[in-house]
Amino acid sequence: MEIVHERCAGLDVQKKHVKACFSRPGVDGHRSKETRTYLTMTGNLLEMRDWLKGQGCTHIAMEATGVYWKPIYNLLEGDFEILVVNVHHIKTVPGRKTDVKDAEWIADLLVHGLLSASFIPSAPQRELRELTRYRTSLVEERAREVNRLQKTLEDSNLKLGDVVSDVMGKASGLILAAIVAGETDAVRLASLAAGRVHASQQDLERA
Repeated sequence: MEIVHERCAGLDVQKKHVKACFSRPGVDGHRSKETRTYLTMTGNLLEMRDWLKGQGCTHIAMEATGVYWKPIYNLLEGDFEILVVNVHHIKTVPGRKTDVKDAEWIADLLVHGLLSASFIPSAPQRELRELTRYRTSLVEERAREVNRLQKTLEDSNLKLGDVVSDVMGKASGLILAAIVAGETDAVRLASLAAGRVHASQQDLERA
């Protein structure tokens, strides 16, 4: 079978450690392989990077296992051609033996060009994606908190949401802060929002 990548490595990525199998040309047409295990701490991953660079490694392949591959990809990006491969694709390639270690099997597939890389956006795109996802989660969390506030007010028979358009607005904030401070007089509470909302003083007092 044709050799596509002369010096390459397969990574078996786990939560706490990663096994790296480096494959190189050997004697009599046989390939030489060396496998090392590293912790997934940054310092250990940099040691792995330096070892692979020192061996002349050009290509690396690893499974897209959860989120564990991401920090490894970030540290190795720019030094190697990296293929992040769908786990299902690796397991469906014929010929795998149960006694073959995962890292070695990935390296063997990479040597012969039998892996298809998943699309990985560029670093700026990945950073923007993380930022927008985080913003979305914050917006969703804020909406959940507003709903909890609405429910608490309803459970307390405070109908503030019926007379103001935004229970998180300035007028509502003044009323809620006064309630938290111990104010119970409806007239005084309503006067805090008078002129700030469309509801009348009377409607505010009822609410």
